[in-house]
Amino acid sequence: MQPSFCDDLVEATVQAFGKLDILVSNAAHQNRKKSLDEVTDEEFDETFKTNVYAYFRLARAALRHMKPGSSIIATSSVTGVLGSKGLPDYSATKGAINAFTKTLALQVVDKGIRVNAVAPGPVWTPLNAADEGTPPDKVAQHGSDVPMGRPAQPEELAPSYVFLASNADSSYITGTVLQVFGGETAGG
Repeated sequence: MQPSFCDDLVEATVQAFGKLDILVSNAAHQNRKKSLDEVTDEEFDETFKTNVYAYFRLARAALRHMKPGSSIIATSSVTGVLGSKGLPDYSATKGAINAFTKTLALQVVDKGIRVNAVAPGPVWTPLNAADEGTPPDKVAQHGSDVPMGRPAQPEELAPSYVFLASNADSSYITGTVLQVFGGETAGG
């Protein structure tokens, strides 16, 4: 992705709608690896550029247009809170997203802009099938190890984003990483 893509995307949105109230950063790249030796420099770069750089660049561009009451919401992951043995680069990016979310929230709170993240546990998404490091039999078991015994469907996460975007519901929440783990619990 070209660095200017995020600027262009935000500018096109503002031009089309006249303003920008909500930004959701939801891009992700992951490939499971058996060891850190299997993570190439190129894949590490791609994972960070997709997962972290895009969020940074979108937020920077969006903040040029956001007014009090606006909201930025990033998509994190359970791996950014608990880590994941087979996803060292992906987990690192999600941890970076959590730290960036908290830091950015502190930077813009005086402007009346809220910044939060949703950290899903296992969810059925195209990312599951796209993960070259997960064989089909493992994809079929995705999410079976959480207390609810299954992965979430995307529509089960949507209310989390709506809640964090809504000033009526979450006007006093900023800098939070909302954990939606399917019954697993973790501090922080």
